[in-house]
Amino acid sequence: MEGRAMEFLNRHIDRPLLLAAAAAMRIWHERTGHPPQKLAPLWNIIVIFILLSASSLLLDGTIYIFALGTLLMLCAPSLHLLAFARISQDYDIRSYRALAARAARKREAEWATRLTVLLTGAAFPFCVPASDEAAGLFLLGASLWFVLTAPAKMYFDAADPPPPAGGGQKASSRQRIFAG
Repeated sequence: MEGRAMEFLNRHIDRPLLLAAAAAMRIWHERTGHPPQKLAPLWNIIVIFILLSASSLLLDGTIYIFALGTLLMLCAPSLHLLAFARISQDYDIRSYRALAARAARKREAEWATRLTVLLTGAAFPFCVPASDEAAGLFLLGASLWFVLTAPAKMYFDAADPPPPAGGGQKASSRQRIFAG
């Protein structure tokens, strides 16, 4: 019974999400020319700016300032990664191979963690009751941030990266990994 449940989760949840993350990275790389490692921090910043917009509409006073500060602090690591990290603009076959090897390790070793974070993230917004309306909105925003960023980062890290644009050797690991 346990084997069936794991196969179901792998086939109908984990594998489709890995394929979706790989497709998102491929589209990102083809359209922007940027390395696929920049997509996860950019996604985090987009989610934070959406939450900033929503909080400006729903919160006011001290709780708004607290939410603003919290969201800006959550944004800092992604901004640092995009601005100062050693993510090379040159995404070549060597970078691709290193990313593909890292993704393969993460895909195999962390699949249970990915599913746990995904399912916890999906249930988390429903598990944060608060009697105060402002605190409830703040907790809902924190839940939404977690739900929209933590699983996405894990799936981006484990998905097969796109081959470099502009030629290079085409990799056949995508067919081997996701076959059957």
